Amino acid sequence: MTVDALTRTDAVSEEAATEAPVDSTPQAETAEAPAEAKTETPETPETPTEDATDSAVESPKPKRGRPKVATTAKKTRTVELTLTVTGTADGEWQAELKNGAKWVAKGLEIPAAAVSRAAKELHADLSGPIDEVINAARELQAAKVAQLEAELEKAKLALAELDA
Repeated sequence: MTVDALTRTDAVSEEAATEAPVDSTPQAETAEAPAEAKTETPETPETPTEDATDSAVESPKPKRGRPKVATTAKKTRTVELTLTVTGTADGEWQAELKNGAKWVAKGLEIPAAAVSRAAKELHADLSGPIDEVINAARELQAAKVAQLEAELEKAKLALAELDA
């Protein structure tokens, strides 16, 4: 005998035992009871199989990466342009432009005033630090001019003494 056969026999005998005390019904109903028991017993072996498939469905392998989220926003194409502006303490400014990985322009000389105007147009947070650098370069150049003027005066005096 197999386990299924024992289960069917036990189920039929349990239903028969529960229906035996209530025997006031005609025999046609008692004949239906074993038929119902037979229809229930085939479901018993299927139930563990369904549970096994349910557990497989409940715990699928997690997918790698971020989960895809449905959005209604339009995707816009972005272009990556990198503008690099570099300045020296002497007040010389250069610009370089890169489109993705490709260089568009390298080493373009730009006047300090143009850099200052562009920074003011872009954002106040950008113009402050850039103007500080430009002012420091201006002060350095003014000091250099004063030094050179002093040297020029000395050279003029030396030349005047030689002529006399």
